[in-house]
Amino acid sequence: MKNIKYILALAAVLFVAAQTRAQHTISGYFTDGYMYRHEINPAIGNSQNYISFPVYGNLNLGVRGSLNLEDYIYVKNGKTTTFLNPAVSAGEFLGNIKDKNNLHFDANIQIMSAGFKGFGGYNTLGVNLRSSVYTMLPKGLFQFAKEGLTNKCYDISDFGMHANSYVEIALGHSRNINERLRVGVALKYLVGVANIDAEFNKAQLNLGEDGWTAVTNAQVQASVKGLFYETEISENSGNPYVNGADIDGFGISGAGFAVDLGAEYKLDDNWKFGASLLDLGFISWDNNILATTNGDKKFSTNDYKFSFEEDNENNFEDELERLSDGLTGLYELENAGDQGKRKKALGATLNLAAEYTMPFYDRLSVGLINTTRFLEDYTWTDFRLSANVAPLKWFSANVNVAAGTYGCAFGWMLNIHPTGFNLFVGMDQMLGKVTEEFVPLSSNASFNMGVNIPF
Repeated sequence: MKNIKYILALAAVLFVAAQTRAQHTISGYFTDGYMYRHEINPAIGNSQNYISFPVYGNLNLGVRGSLNLEDYIYVKNGKTTTFLNPAVSAGEFLGNIKDKNNLHFDANIQIMSAGFKGFGGYNTLGVNLRSSVYTMLPKGLFQFAKEGLTNKCYDISDFGMHANSYVEIALGHSRNINERLRVGVALKYLVGVANIDAEFNKAQLNLGEDGWTAVTNAQVQASVKGLFYETEISENSGNPYVNGADIDGFGISGAGFAVDLGAEYKLDDNWKFGASLLDLGFISWDNNILATTNGDKKFSTNDYKFSFEEDNENNFEDELERLSDGLTGLYELENAGDQGKRKKALGATLNLAAEYTMPFYDRLSVGLINTTRFLEDYTWTDFRLSANVAPLKWFSANVNVAAGTYGCAFGWMLNIHPTGFNLFVGMDQMLGKVTEEFVPLSSNASFNMGVNIPF
C-alpha cells in the first residue's frame, strides 16, 4: 500500500474497467437457440451439436459492485473533479457511501466448448480459465481519505480481498427421465493456479498533530507456486516484517473438484420450471504462505506530524504522501512461513426459473428467473422477468427487467442461428450514463456475444 488515495484510485479502476465475468448471461436462459443455456442449468440440452469459435464462442464483458463511479466524480464550477476536491463537502461525498462496499472482478476465459447428442442424452465439454477478485472496502477508509484531521479517530475494520484463479475442465450430460422431467449434471476437474485471502480485520487509528497511534489485526494467506514474502526491519520494533512479495517460478498450486446440478420439469404445454446449483465444490491448495499480526498489534509513531492548516509544511495531504512506509508497516505482518495444505470452497450459484408459453402463440413466452450467488463473505441475488419471442426458426430475442441487490436493470438478447452458424449478442444490464471516454458511471453493466458452429 502506498497511501489511502492510491488504494481508492485502484478501487475506482477496478470498478470502471471493462471486465470479463464468470457469471453467465441470464438474459439467454429463455432465448431459443442460445448455445450456453446448459452453463446456467446443466439439464438443458441443445437441439443441435455445436463447437465454439475459440475464445470468442462466449465472450462476456461486464462490471459489478455496490459503488459507482458517479460517487467519486463531481462537476464543480463547470469542471470535472474527484471527491478529494475541497469544493466537495465530506457530507456530500460520504452520504453516498455505505458502511461496507464491495467490488467484484470475475473472469471466465473460454478456451473451448462443444456439445453433441449421444449416450441417451446431450453431452457438453468445456475448458475455461476462471479468475475472481472480491474486495470489501469499509466506509472508514473513505472517511480517512476525505476528512483527514477533521475527525481524529477512524475505524478501518473489515477491509479485505479474496482472489482465486484456476483452470476448469467440465464434462456435462443431460437426459430425459420421463416425458416431463429432465435432469443434468456437469463434473468439473479444477487445476489451481493461485489463491490469496487478505483479511485486514482491524485498524483503529487515532491521529494527532504530534503523531498517531493504531491497533491493528490482520493476516494474509497466499497459495501461489513459488511465492515468497519480502521483509525489512521495523524501525519501531526492530523485528522483520513483510513489506512485499515476489514469485520465483510458476506452476500448479492445487487441485479440486466441483459439480453442477440441474433439473427441468414440464408441467403441461404452457408451464416449465427449472432449478440448478452451480460450482458446488472446492480446491485443495498445496501450500499456505502465511503473514500475520498474531492477534492485535499496537503501533505508534511521531514520524508524521499532521497540521490542520493547509499552508503549513506538515499539512494533512503532504504528510499523507509520506505515509508509504508507515502504512506498509501499519500492520507489520510477520512471515509465518508455509502452513501446509488448505481447502477452499468455490462460490456457489443457485438458479430457480419458471416459464409460461402463451396459449395463443407458442413462439412467445414469459419467464422469471432468480439467481443467488454465495460468496465467502457476501451473498447477492437478482430477480429477472423476461419476454421471449422466436418468430422464425433462425431468429429469437428477448427483453427483460431485473431487480435485486445491485438495484434495477434492463437487459436484452438477440440470437441469429441459421443452418451452420450461430451468433448471439446481448446485455444483462444496459450501460446507462457514461463519461466522455465512454466509461460507465454505474458499476453494473455487461455485454455478451459469441460465435459458434452448430451441426
